[in-house]
Amino acid sequence: MTKANIRGKLRWGIFGIIALLFISSVFVSPQFFNKGIDWVNTTVKLGLPHFPEKQFRLGLDLQGGAHLVYEADTSNIQAGEEGAAVEGVRDVIEKRINGLGVSEAQVQTTEVGNAHRIIIELPGVSDVDQAIAMIGTTPILEFKEINNEPARELTADEQKELDTYNKEAKIKANDLLKKTKVKNSVFEDIARESSEDENSKNNGGYLDYVGSSSVYTELYDWAKTAKVNEVSKTLIENTEGFNIVKRGEEREGQKEVEASHILICYTGATNCNTENFTKEQALAKAQEIYDQATADNFAELAKTNSTDPSVAQNSGELGWFSAGMMVTEFENAIFPAEKGQIIGPVETQFGYHVIFKKDERTTKEYEMWRILVNTKSSTDILPPQEPWKNTSLSGKNLERSEVVSDGQTGAIQVALNFDSEGKDFFADITKRNVGQQVAIFLDNEIISAPVVQVAITDGRAVITGSFTLQEARLLSQRLNAGALPVPVNLISQQTVGASLGDRSVSSSLYAGIVGVILVMLFMLFYYRLPGLLSVIALSLYITLTLAIFKLIGVTLTLAGIAGFILSIGMAVDANVLIFERLKEELRSGKSLKAAVEEGFKRAWSSIFDGNMSTLITCLLLIWFGTSFVKGFAITLFLGVSLSMFSAIIITRVMLRFVVPWFKKRDGGWLFLGTFINNEKE
Repeated sequence: MTKANIRGKLRWGIFGIIALLFISSVFVSPQFFNKGIDWVNTTVKLGLPHFPEKQFRLGLDLQGGAHLVYEADTSNIQAGEEGAAVEGVRDVIEKRINGLGVSEAQVQTTEVGNAHRIIIELPGVSDVDQAIAMIGTTPILEFKEINNEPARELTADEQKELDTYNKEAKIKANDLLKKTKVKNSVFEDIARESSEDENSKNNGGYLDYVGSSSVYTELYDWAKTAKVNEVSKTLIENTEGFNIVKRGEEREGQKEVEASHILICYTGATNCNTENFTKEQALAKAQEIYDQATADNFAELAKTNSTDPSVAQNSGELGWFSAGMMVTEFENAIFPAEKGQIIGPVETQFGYHVIFKKDERTTKEYEMWRILVNTKSSTDILPPQEPWKNTSLSGKNLERSEVVSDGQTGAIQVALNFDSEGKDFFADITKRNVGQQVAIFLDNEIISAPVVQVAITDGRAVITGSFTLQEARLLSQRLNAGALPVPVNLISQQTVGASLGDRSVSSSLYAGIVGVILVMLFMLFYYRLPGLLSVIALSLYITLTLAIFKLIGVTLTLAGIAGFILSIGMAVDANVLIFERLKEELRSGKSLKAAVEEGFKRAWSSIFDGNMSTLITCLLLIWFGTSFVKGFAITLFLGVSLSMFSAIIITRVMLRFVVPWFKKRDGGWLFLGTFINNEKE
C-alpha cells in the first residue's frame, strides 16, 4: 500500500473520530446543541429542527421512588421447595411491574433466618398505593351460572303446593287457549289482558322475528310447521311455563354451514399440544393432505392426520354453525365456498386447516306472538342458598386478556381467551345455559351477567361494563399477570424522595468533572502532544460511553456512576502504558514512527491482561450480583470495553496521523524526544 493510500485512510479515520465525537456529544447533551440551533434560527432564520431529547434512566437512589419489602408465607409449601416457590413469586411480581410500566425495577429475593423476603425497588413511582395494590393482590376471576339446585328436598306440603300451582296454571292456560279459538277473538287483546310475560304483554304478546338460535327453542320448532296467522292448537311448554303461540310471516334468517376439517398445528400455535411440526412443516403437511383429499376419503384423512383433539370422537365433523361461531379466518374461507368444495390450507391461530364444506342452508325466522302462563319450579318455593353456583371455569384457564371495543357501540371491553381446557369448559357452560345468564365475577363481585344467545365454542368471552380505557387496561394487566404461587405480606414500605437524588447527582457530577479535568491536565503537562491526543480520545470515550448508556437504557445509580468514573481512570491507564512504552522505544534510539508502532504492540499485552481480568470480574458481578452491585458492574464493564477501543484504536489513529508532521527523528520536545535525549546525556 502506498504512502498516499495510508495517508488517505488516516484522514478518513480522523474524520470518523470527529464525526463520532460530534454525534455522541449531541446524543448525550441535545439541550446544549438545541440552544445553539435556537440562536442560529433567531439570527439567520433558517428554521433548523431540534435534536430529539432523551433522558438518562436514573435508579431509585437518584430518581426517587418506592422501596417495598414483602415476606412470603411458605407455611403450606412442601419442605425444600420454598426457594422455588419464592422465585415463582418474584417472576409474577416482575410481570406485574412490567404492566405498571416501571422501567428498570429491581426485584430480588433474600432469606432472613427462616423467612423468605422479596425486595422491590420501583424508580420514579409516585403512586405507591397503586404499586402495592398491583403487586400484592390477585384478581379472582370466576364464571358462575344460575343456581337452580334447592338447598334441600321439598317437603310433602311444599311439593303439594308446587303441584297445585302448576296444575292451576295449566287449567288457566287451557282456558286462555279456548278463548283464542272463539270466533272474532283477538289474540293480541287476550295477551295484553292475561299474558304473564311482562316484556311482551303490553305489545300484544309480540316477540318479533324468532330464529333457530334464539332462547325460544320450543316455540321455533312449532313455528316451522305452522301456517301464517295460525294459533297453536295445544299448549307449548318450556322452562317458563305454558305458551299459546301465534305465527306471523317468515323471512330469511342466518346462513348456516355444515363442514368437516383437518387441523395441522405447529409449535407455538394456540392450544397446540404436539411438537411434531414447525410452521413451515405444518404448511407443507396441510398442502399434502389438501392435494389428496376428496369427499370420500376426508373422514379417514382426518382420523389419521388431524391434530384436533376431538377428531377421535367426530372424525373432524364440525356440524352446523352460523357466522360468529368460528374464528374470522375460518369463516372467511368457508362461507363463500361452494357446497362440496374442499378448501385449504387456511391459516388460523390454531394452525393450518383443510376444510370440507359439506352443505349449507339458510334458516328461517318466524314472526311470533305469545300468551304465557308462568309455572313454578322447586327453586321458586325453596330458593337456593346462593343465586349463583360455581362452574369449572376460572381465571386459571385464562390464556390471555386484551382491551377491545364493541364494533357497534364503541364501548370499552376486556376480551378473554381461554386455554384448551377452558375452551371446553366455556363451550359446555354456554351450551347448557342458552337463554340463561352466565355471570362473570371479579374479586367476588359480579361485573357482567350476559344472557347466552348461542353456544360459544371458540374459547372467547367478553367482560362488559362501564369501563374507562385506563380501567380496562388495568384489569387486563392484572388478569394477564396471573396468581401468586404463595401469599405475600407487605412488611416494609419506604418512599425515597427525588431531592436526595438531585443532591446525589450534583455531587457525583461535580466530583467526576473535577477528577476528569485533573487527569486531563496531568496528561497534558506530563506527556505534551501525546497527552493532548489522549485527552481528545478520553473526551470521545466519555461521550461515547454516556451515549451508549442512554441508547441501551442503562440505569444510572450512584454505584453505576462510580463504576463509570473508575473506568475513566482505567482508560487513562491504558494511554499511560502506551506512552511509557513509547518513551522506552525512543530511548533505545528508534525513530518516532517505529517507536509509536512498537509502543502499541508491546503495551497491548499488559492492557489486554489487566482489562480482561476486570471484565471477567464484572461479568461475575452482573451474573450473581443484585441491585446497586449489578449497576456498578454493568457501567464498569461497558466503560472498560470502550476504553480499550479508545486507547488502542482512537489514540493510535491520531498518533499515526501526526507523526509525519515532525522532522526530527525522535519527534523533538513536543513529542518527548528532546527530553529523553537530555536524560541520556
